[in-house]
Amino acid sequence: MTPRTVRVAGAQGFWGDWLEAPYRQLVGGPVDYLMLDYLAEVTMSIMQKQKSRDPSLGYAKDFIPLMERILPELVSRRVKVTTNAGGVNPRACAEAVAQAARKLGLAGKLTIGVVTGDDLLGRLDALLAGGHALANLDTGRPLSDVRPRVQSANAYLGAAPVVDALARGADIVITGRVTDTGLTLGPLMHEFGWRADDWDRLAAGTVAGHTIECGAQASGGNDLADWGRVPDLANVGYPIVEARADGTFAIVKHPRTGGRISVAGVTEQLVYEMGDPRSYITPDCVADFTSIRLRQGGRDRVEFSGITGRPATDRFKVSCAYFYGYKAVGTLVYSWPDAYRKARAADQILRQRLADLGLSFETILTEYVGVDATHGPLAGRPGADLPEVQLRVGVRAPQRDPVERFTREIAPLILNGPPSVTGFAGGRPKPEEIVAYWPALLDKREVTACVDLVRV
Repeated sequence: MTPRTVRVAGAQGFWGDWLEAPYRQLVGGPVDYLMLDYLAEVTMSIMQKQKSRDPSLGYAKDFIPLMERILPELVSRRVKVTTNAGGVNPRACAEAVAQAARKLGLAGKLTIGVVTGDDLLGRLDALLAGGHALANLDTGRPLSDVRPRVQSANAYLGAAPVVDALARGADIVITGRVTDTGLTLGPLMHEFGWRADDWDRLAAGTVAGHTIECGAQASGGNDLADWGRVPDLANVGYPIVEARADGTFAIVKHPRTGGRISVAGVTEQLVYEMGDPRSYITPDCVADFTSIRLRQGGRDRVEFSGITGRPATDRFKVSCAYFYGYKAVGTLVYSWPDAYRKARAADQILRQRLADLGLSFETILTEYVGVDATHGPLAGRPGADLPEVQLRVGVRAPQRDPVERFTREIAPLILNGPPSVTGFAGGRPKPEEIVAYWPALLDKREVTACVDLVRV
């Protein structure tokens, strides 16, 4: 008898990914789940700002029209969805999906699970007062140092609440800050009945989730191994986990789609965001990536086996974002002859004028695009006279005023600096707020995930 398999299709790798991917994953062949990953660290602060301006917002807004498009197919094909599109307002996101489903005549045919409990912003003062320093993992500083400027704070929940929602009959699970890997591990735990302390299988599900969390990056997109030979990227097929109860699985894609599933390409995704490969820490387990065994199991099919794991830690990672200051970036394009020399002269003139105005910046960074912007000093200096060079200057300061005044100084160089400016990209630059990242740890006993159901 052929072992039962569960197919989890990666359909979004970030907020802004290809909107055709979920539909194509749904109709391109048999799948059991669509996994849509929307969140990154800075995304949470963006969503928190949106929610502060409008309490009905704070989630990935393009998720709603996407769901309007695919809801009838989800119901008819009996495919379930797990997603962290809920951001900092998963309840509002779920209600918006429910409203869309009712308009489509799907009342009574869907149950939406809502996972909350990750958002700690309203609890920060109580946690700090209770002795939880939420010290920065990089610097050791206590969060109290920047508390007035904190814009978002979210614990990374794991797969457990996703499993709970599915067990209670959810067809669509909408979460806040659940880990990217938990969105895939949850369905596998639910379908196969994996225990919460079955560390090897949980590690396997974690590796599966990590492999597809960035969408087509595992199926030919951003492929460094041999990118020029990846076929038909315009029609790229997103990756699918084909999992078995014993923890082995394969990464595949739908037939007649572009891209490529190869050991080399999958390996590139595995080392993405990798620290110690022996200890890939998630809320669910600690996965040992050195135990992974990969085998090309056929065309566009990579088999995974041998994965081992260890017990989860007793703490959640907490992602905080806080206001840091202001920045602005301006560009000018100089043409041949002497393009590089002109750009360097313009930079010197600009810096002299800023100094003459008495402006103070934390950082002034200059790049010469076409010369050293990608590789910095490693690029060396070009020997030939380049046809064009883009001067790109960025400044950063705790206060807005010097940044604002910088934005007024770069444009005049078009006429009162070196000759042959051919492009002023985007007009006069505008000051932007800087959102900085603050990683911390928190005792798991201080965080309680909550699962509610919304009936359509």
